[in-house]
Amino acid sequence: MSTLFTDRHDAGRRLATRLLGLAEQPKLIVLGLPRGGVPVAGEVAAALGAPLDVFVVRKLGLPGHEEVAMGAVASGGVRVVNQDAVRAAGITRTAFDAATERELQEVRRRERAYRANRPFPDLRKATVVLVDDGVATGSTMLAGVHALRQLGPAMIVAAAPVMAREAQHTLARAADACLCVAVPEPFYGVGTYYDDFTQTSDEEVRAILARASAAPASDGRALDAARP
Repeated sequence: MSTLFTDRHDAGRRLATRLLGLAEQPKLIVLGLPRGGVPVAGEVAAALGAPLDVFVVRKLGLPGHEEVAMGAVASGGVRVVNQDAVRAAGITRTAFDAATERELQEVRRRERAYRANRPFPDLRKATVVLVDDGVATGSTMLAGVHALRQLGPAMIVAAAPVMAREAQHTLARAADACLCVAVPEPFYGVGTYYDDFTQTSDEEVRAILARASAAPASDGRALDAARP
């Protein structure tokens, strides 16, 4: 089996070619899922002339069945509850709130680490491209899509260089659009499709965000993204 991408930056540039049709959207923003999605998202944002930010998502897994999400917490103070899963598993309000608080602490930690004092962007009526470095089960990105819905964007695009087919189908139903470079079958795991899949560090995430903030927006979108 041959790899598809040299590294995350190469993957981001190739993914960007699938997203160029979004470049003229008046309020466009690219959000990377940290950590690995941020280098990919950085290349996408640069190609589209769009502002870049991070969207921290923490899935709340069912006790004993962590792959099943009973909810999620995310940037912007968003909380999502999967009522069907909570009822079916008999999760008490106390247990759910305890799990939520644990994951919210991690969201806040990452927010401080990546965004420092910058406010979370206003996503109302925006076209949001949510980017990861690859999608195997799709659970984290799916939680991100559901969380973003609560922030009022006009359109959500789920995007990654490589996706498993089942996850692609799931995300296509949840998001307004789902775009990728490759959907290999069988799917062996995201890292197998990269020559270099070295773990992205917090320092790299901060550096990418800093470069994106310093770059001039092509048409003032960076300012628009922070406005209603």
